[in-house]
Amino acid sequence: MTTSTTSEPGAAGRPRADTAAVPAPTHLGGRIYWQGRDTWTVTKRNLRHFVRQPRLLVFSTIQPMMFVVLFSFVFGGIAQVALPEGVTYIDFLLPGLFVHSAAFRSTQTAVGLAEDLERGVVDRFRSLPMSRAAVLSGRTLADLVRSLAVVGLMIGVGYALGFRFTEGLLAAVGAVLVVSLFSFMMSWLFCTLALWVPGAEAAQTAGFVFIFPLVFGSSIFVPIETMPDWLALFAANSPLTHAADAARALSIGGEALRPVLLSVAWSVGVLAVIIPLAVRRYRRIV
Repeated sequence: MTTSTTSEPGAAGRPRADTAAVPAPTHLGGRIYWQGRDTWTVTKRNLRHFVRQPRLLVFSTIQPMMFVVLFSFVFGGIAQVALPEGVTYIDFLLPGLFVHSAAFRSTQTAVGLAEDLERGVVDRFRSLPMSRAAVLSGRTLADLVRSLAVVGLMIGVGYALGFRFTEGLLAAVGAVLVVSLFSFMMSWLFCTLALWVPGAEAAQTAGFVFIFPLVFGSSIFVPIETMPDWLALFAANSPLTHAADAARALSIGGEALRPVLLSVAWSVGVLAVIIPLAVRRYRRIV
């Protein structure tokens, strides 16, 4: 935030309110603390907003559990023939559904940020002595917490259907961490989308158009060996396939090093590019 007031119009045509009662710290330690404090404040605000909407809370938790049950029973019979001996479809499916849930849930990041921009919530944030980047980092961190909660619910339903982590506790934690990093990356990606596509409905539509072919053109639901050659080539190089394969190998066994490294590399690489781009875009439009 700057400490001077300017009369240039903001994104909604109103005068900019960039006056901060307290100047931003100039030393590195102070700026890190300032950024962290403001991020945590915005994170709590977004989590409270989510919890205080009972319908959104209920449907957001029921939907992933329905996916686990329905996909398991609908595709289980036909997909089982393509799986290695001794691997059940629920064992194959559930780690992939972690990634599926993270991918589709990230579209809600775009919708939530777009709604805040439309309703003037961001304008009120702008008038406060707070880090501008905290609005984006707080949004993505809150969505990461929600994603972890959903993964926990899906694991519970999966265990009821026969799923088991067979590689031990550390590997199970590693699977969740890989999915969490992927989820965090996707949230930032869709944050950036919301800053370029005006309106919550437009952001949601654009998000589904982007994510839908990536999800179904991956190894989330079936092995890529069952796909046509052209689709298998696309799926084999998809970041969603790398994340699903990494979570699957850490959960039920298999070659884990390569997919884990590829998934982490994709997530870290995209974050390194998209975070500065999103913050820069946010500062320009607000």
